[in-house]
Amino acid sequence: MRKLIVTGDDFGLAIPVNEAIEEAHRNGILTTASLMVGAVHAADAIERAKRLPTLKVGLHLVLVEGRPVLSPAVIPNLVDERGLFSTRFLRTGLKFFFRPGIARQLEAETRAQFQAFKRTGLVLDHVNAHNHIHLHPTVLSIILKVGQDFGLRSIRLPYEPLIPSLRACRNRRTGRFLSWAVLWPWMQLLKTRVKFAGMECNDFAFGFHDSGHLTSDLLKRFIRHLPAGVTEIHCHPATRRCPEIDETMADYEHEEEFKALINPDIKAALLQRGVQRLTFSQLLPN
Repeated sequence: MRKLIVTGDDFGLAIPVNEAIEEAHRNGILTTASLMVGAVHAADAIERAKRLPTLKVGLHLVLVEGRPVLSPAVIPNLVDERGLFSTRFLRTGLKFFFRPGIARQLEAETRAQFQAFKRTGLVLDHVNAHNHIHLHPTVLSIILKVGQDFGLRSIRLPYEPLIPSLRACRNRRTGRFLSWAVLWPWMQLLKTRVKFAGMECNDFAFGFHDSGHLTSDLLKRFIRHLPAGVTEIHCHPATRRCPEIDETMADYEHEEEFKALINPDIKAALLQRGVQRLTFSQLLPN
């Protein structure tokens, strides 16, 4: 059976993002959202989520390209002179491995973000990380450790299956293959570690290679090629452009993604193919 989780990331980043996630859940196919607890407009996102009891919300852990919850003085090795996380992902990944004492700061910031989510009063549906930084072994270990203290039961597995991806998409085929070849072994290990920790994850994901460009046409093609099992499609919708999203995602088609999520043809395609929409919490055994 084909099951689908549709997630809106960056909940709390900007008002247009929050608007799009609310509308896409009310009148579209979106089932979950991932909250940036330290973002400027997180309070607005939390208020909207509390008005939508069927919208399940998880933590979008931010350890790169964003602002921390803790004071920069507490986590000096994680932030730059402006008190912000780095946007240099390769250098940051290496630093997470080799910088002495940095694991303690990562754990402190991760715990602070889990605590901030707990204070919202929302039920934790899942956890993932901004720019998929939870693929980093150090970060994943910390999430599994800290998450157990906060009732974490589900984590995103950003594994895009090669053959369905190639069938659905007509671009970057070489890049898709190389990415799959490099990441596949680690994805299997990640899934094993998640299961060993007593948690659940999706089987597949779409959006890894097409982040910010999930138009109606592409979304229809992904639906046409959904594999059996649980697939997550993660997207970045917004009702309009704004400085908060243009600063780091200027090339993203936020408005087109929003239109795709509320497109009645997309919902009809899911019904026609018998795809069941669900949330991460629904993956858990009764």
